[in-house]
Amino acid sequence: MSRPVERYWNPYAGGVVLGLVLLAAFVMFGRGLGASGAAVRVAAAAVGSVAPGHAAGNAVYRAGGDDEGGGLANWLVIEVAGMMVGGAVSAALAGRWRRTVEKGVGVRTGLRVAYAFAGGAVMAVGARLARGCTSGQALSGGAVLALGSWAFMLALFVSAYAAARITRRQWS
Repeated sequence: MSRPVERYWNPYAGGVVLGLVLLAAFVMFGRGLGASGAAVRVAAAAVGSVAPGHAAGNAVYRAGGDDEGGGLANWLVIEVAGMMVGGAVSAALAGRWRRTVEKGVGVRTGLRVAYAFAGGAVMAVGARLARGCTSGQALSGGAVLALGSWAFMLALFVSAYAAARITRRQWS
């Protein structure tokens, strides 16, 4: 069974637009892009509404997930909500709005979902320990020519290339 041809943006045009969005974020807000801070703020708001005593006794929850203070009105939360809405609108306009699980031929749907959640959990813990996510590190740190960001991205791409060779057979 052949898959229909998907309509996607030109990757070079997408990269230019992403660069312009990053530039606008630096100019208008004085900060780059990222995503992990939004998850921490949403978790802090959820814990604060369910267990206010626990949240008050925990420095992360009390500060809303950031040393600068936080909450759901923080710009990272609004940014991530905008990414979700933008992705939904983009998928709808391109005719790609459907409920599906992308997986290899030999992989069961439940196993694919479990792997995705496990990988996401590992990435979330790593992002929290590093006080930032790969998007913030690569985009924002790379844009200001931070040596650590460039070293991180080189290590990430080398690791991803090695992992892709190992996991490739699951997708064919």
